[in-house]
Amino acid sequence: MRWRCRRGTKELDLLLERFLTAHYAQLAAAEQAAFERLLAQEDHALQAWLIYGESPPDAELTRIVERIRSSHLLSPR
Repeated sequence: MRWRCRRGTKELDLLLERFLTAHYAQLAAAEQAAFERLLAQEDHALQAWLIYGESPPDAELTRIVERIRSSHLLSPR
């Protein structure tokens, strides 16, 4: 899973790897599945959703994107 968080851009790598380390284990099974689906998306979509604030076309992905964004804002750097 950690390898799939490595996207080749520092910003995405940091967001996804920090979320995986700090929060993945505490997620409900449906949220873990949504995170795994998120990792299957193209990098340009992940950048649009996680960095530029656009919303995914699907409610489950939107919820996990919002969790990643909010956890990033709250976690120490």
